[in-house]
Amino acid sequence: MSHDLLIKNGMVVDGTGAAPRRADVAIAGGKIAEIGAVREGAKKVIDASDLIVAPGFVDPHTHYDAQICWDPYITSSSWHGVTTVIMGNCGVGIAPCKPAVREIAAWDLVNVEAIPFDVLSKGIKWEWETFPEYLDAAERRGCGINLGFLAPLTPFRHYMMGEESMERAATVAETARIKAALKEAVAAGAFGFTTTTAPQHIGYKGRPLACRNASRDELKAYANALKEAGRGAIEVALTKSVSVMSDEEYEFLDFLLSESGRPVTWLALLNRDDLPDACQETLRKAEPLIRRGGVPQVTCRPLIVQIDLRNPFIFANLASWNPVFNQPKEVQSKIYRDPEFRNAFRKALEQPAIFNGKWDRLEIKEVSTPALKPLEGRTVAEVARERGRDGVDTFLDLALEDDLQIQYTMALFNATEERIPELLNDARTMIGLSTAAHTSTCCATRGTAPICSGRGCATSR
Repeated sequence: MSHDLLIKNGMVVDGTGAAPRRADVAIAGGKIAEIGAVREGAKKVIDASDLIVAPGFVDPHTHYDAQICWDPYITSSSWHGVTTVIMGNCGVGIAPCKPAVREIAAWDLVNVEAIPFDVLSKGIKWEWETFPEYLDAAERRGCGINLGFLAPLTPFRHYMMGEESMERAATVAETARIKAALKEAVAAGAFGFTTTTAPQHIGYKGRPLACRNASRDELKAYANALKEAGRGAIEVALTKSVSVMSDEEYEFLDFLLSESGRPVTWLALLNRDDLPDACQETLRKAEPLIRRGGVPQVTCRPLIVQIDLRNPFIFANLASWNPVFNQPKEVQSKIYRDPEFRNAFRKALEQPAIFNGKWDRLEIKEVSTPALKPLEGRTVAEVARERGRDGVDTFLDLALEDDLQIQYTMALFNATEERIPELLNDARTMIGLSTAAHTSTCCATRGTAPICSGRGCATSR
């Protein structure tokens, strides 16, 4: 028997666009050895009659950093054919972490990735302190699919600098220690490191996520760590305005590519109704950087957001909303009633960056107060007209009337589904952005659950 595994009689869909065909697939030495009518035997034979045989999907952008502690099957990614997930994206994660500050690390995930704090506090095992120990803990637990890890910069800065990491740049000595820890992480199996420049990425108590305070000297050192190691990549949440790359952001991506000598994948390209040519214009602008390894990420579905006024991630890029985060309901309600807060919100919507203030698209998905039930399925704009109020007042008044339990939904990006294939089929892009987070924010009400697959490749540690 020359093969280790033989999958017989399956309908092979190979991912190239070719028509499905009935064929056998032989595996030897961990690689596909033959596809077709395989005549030689194998140590193990699987009869795949009436089943589809296809390559596993690699999801390069997830936030399962905590979920791997309690979910060995990595649902719902594994349910959708994903066989490898990469986590630690956007500069946020839970390793390294000292025991005394575990709550801060958890709140970073709450604010950036909208994962409920109660879930994190009950589910994270905290079997580690350093990043290599975090990898070892994941390996001991085992998993139903392959796990790949990126080293998120925020916990590394916090580990070396404490809460000052959310306030200032690192000193030369601190930078050296952080760089050494990142090199240690890569040597232990991390695929590189991640960071963010996105203003909506706020951390504990509404302060900037620690990695956003990294100076250019710091980032040069961390990028050099990958160059010196000769391995790894950088992931960065880059654009302040979705799908639009500013000159400053172009220069920053150029800087990371030059200083690391490694690939840099950046977020994000999503079709916008208000700027229909934004994606293609950014691809043209970034072409010189793409040729050097700058890889933009796209998603394979409409981005439908669910807005929860208790955890309003969608507004985290607006300074006026920062005092709302990680506060009791009573404090949040007082802020939402404040005319000055409402006026600041109106002013911010004059130049929208993420939420576009199109109240005719914002639907009332679910309420808890019986008197408001007839409003479910209607838009804020409709209710505003009936009440003789503007969108801002109606949006906040409804939330207060429902004791901040109301849920809104809105197709924010990629709303025109017919345009999505042009991004997916572009050889310059990488499909990702499933995130596996934002549980109170992302709402895949069209088609399947919010899971995407990537064209990259990775293996488990």
